Amino acid sequence: ARLRVGRAGGWPAVPGAGFLLATARALGLSEHRLEAALEARTYAPKVKEDFRGGIRSGVNGTPTFFINGHRHDGPFDFQHLAAAIQSVRSRPKIAL
Repeated sequence: ARLRVGRAGGWPAVPGAGFLLATARALGLSEHRLEAALEARTYAPKVKEDFRGGIRSGVNGTPTFFINGHRHDGPFDFQHLAAAIQSVRSRPKIAL
């Protein structure tokens, strides 16, 4: 089963660059490179592209889960997502 997670508008609402820099630090990534990318808006086109792709795919809130290309509209706790994935995995595959 293939699971895809979409977020309307790219990043969820966060306290700003400080949050992103702290996350980079916690992950052992370069804060300087991240700060430079944020200032240069390096990833703005990709975020905009992802946002538009989410709209085309039916993402209208966060989080939005897709399982094998189909939007999961049920609860998104572990138990329900695991059951949804298992139900897809147990279906016979259809040859295209």
